[in-house]
Amino acid sequence: MAVYKAPLRDMRFVLHEVLEAGEVLKSLPGYEDATPELMDQVLEEAAKLAENVLFPLNRSGDEEGCHISEGVVTTPKGFKEAYRAYCEGGWPALDGDPVYGGQGLPVVLGMCVSEMINSANMAWSMYPGLSHGAYHAVHAHADETTKRLYLPKLLSGEWTGTMCLTEAHCGTDLGMLRTKAIAQTDDTYRINGTKIFISSGEHDLTENIVHLVLARLPDAPSGIKGVSLFLVPKFLLDADGSPGARNGVQAGSIEHKMGIRANATAVLNFDDADGYLLGEPNRGMFAMFTMMNSARLGVGLQGLSIGEVAYQSSLDYACERLQMRALSGAKNPAGPADPIIVHPDVRRMLLTQKAYNEAGRAMALWIALQIDTEIKQADEAARVDAADVVALLTPVAKAFMTDNGFAGANLGLQIFGGHGYIKEWGMEQLVRDVRIALIYEGTNGIQALDLIGRKVLMDQGQKLRKFTKIVHKFCAANSAEAALAEFIEPLAKLNKELGELTLWIGKQAMQNQDEAGAAASDYLRVLGHLCYGYFWARMAKVALEKQHGEEAAFYQAKLATARFYFARLFPETEALIAMIRSGAKVMMDLPPEHFAF
Repeated sequence: MAVYKAPLRDMRFVLHEVLEAGEVLKSLPGYEDATPELMDQVLEEAAKLAENVLFPLNRSGDEEGCHISEGVVTTPKGFKEAYRAYCEGGWPALDGDPVYGGQGLPVVLGMCVSEMINSANMAWSMYPGLSHGAYHAVHAHADETTKRLYLPKLLSGEWTGTMCLTEAHCGTDLGMLRTKAIAQTDDTYRINGTKIFISSGEHDLTENIVHLVLARLPDAPSGIKGVSLFLVPKFLLDADGSPGARNGVQAGSIEHKMGIRANATAVLNFDDADGYLLGEPNRGMFAMFTMMNSARLGVGLQGLSIGEVAYQSSLDYACERLQMRALSGAKNPAGPADPIIVHPDVRRMLLTQKAYNEAGRAMALWIALQIDTEIKQADEAARVDAADVVALLTPVAKAFMTDNGFAGANLGLQIFGGHGYIKEWGMEQLVRDVRIALIYEGTNGIQALDLIGRKVLMDQGQKLRKFTKIVHKFCAANSAEAALAEFIEPLAKLNKELGELTLWIGKQAMQNQDEAGAAASDYLRVLGHLCYGYFWARMAKVALEKQHGEEAAFYQAKLATARFYFARLFPETEALIAMIRSGAKVMMDLPPEHFAF
């Protein structure tokens, strides 16, 4: 059966020992009270919610799914009660602005809490998860009146939010959308159109839902430059700010999906719905990216989260399942066979899961600390640097972490063997659930194009150099440490090779833009490995210093996992670089009409 225990010890290791988050946060105005002790207390309470309230609903929610009748959606049994417990605990407000009822705690702490909630129940987590992104978009782009009306309700959890982008004929290419917005005499707009694939688009958890909708004004320029963003509540607000008359938005249906079945993914019909412009006309994508970037980091975290529960379940099974004898001799002579964890190939799969999860956690929390720096740092140059690194690594976090999370879930199913393929063991649900993470919020191929096109080549590698400089400084500072050489040397080598590779791709793309597209996915994975290698080297440095102390086994396990990562996973970069340098010609030579022959 699937099992889950919040990885609090590993979170504390990354937060306090590797990243020294307490020291970083106390230098940021407004975060002085976010001590390690406080963060640990919050994490312990979040673990109780995840383990005891949300995880028990994961399988039953998947089996029951959501139901719709005449536009009304009912969530699975127990979901409303779990949501009530979540709100009563104050979790929606954790890192929200205190001006609007938030607790003002750091983003890095919220990232830890989100990981646990996603691991426990990915489908349930999306109801409050989309609200978090909606909160950020309204906070960044709405006028003060709108903020006062909507933000306190989003932060209390009384209302939830959605993002309404996709239409049947356009997904990534949002410049093609057809939803219309017509200005009225009272500063409102009439919204007409249909949106599909709207996560948490209709449900019975809250009394109102705040839809953020991309639509086109009548005189708007064509393409993406003519898209505006509107706030469209499910229920219009009365004079006192409470939900009143039903707005012209209704769920036409909910999708029957491969996974995350307990989340209501809706088709929403907007029929003369009242909407309110957020931000400037025809600048909707600029405003929506506030929400989309938050969502992309959140989806990357889903990859880590499912990877974690898959690993824990696989490890539990591998320690109990008896099959054959170890090749080197019986390890369980009193039993009929040895536990499968003695077999090298099972260990390969477990260590792959473990290595990707632990590096992904370090990367996610480091990015969150950069966001905290971007928000709170008094020094403008430091804020800009943090923002640039976050922009660079957002597509990497989304794509690399979800690719690895899906791989980890598949490995978990493989470790369970035939039982993994059977529903009652819970592993096939993890594979189905996490598979969507490679697709929504921009497919991983789109993330790769965003990385290489917008984040690297567009500014001639300026953002990239800010990160590779961080890696270079770490390598240089530790190059004399003989015990770290097995980690530092390959990391420094790849850091240098990435610069050379980037220059090569840029030159090729000047002659043929397809060269950048052909390199994009492999390039993202190379940069992902550079990130994971950097964090594994940092974790190994701490583990080496503490491997003979009170928790020797914990730190020795870190070192063993770091060595596995650099020996068995990091070398993938050599093949990726060779594939990139093969160029676009091998992909583009075959005419479309010849694919069928």
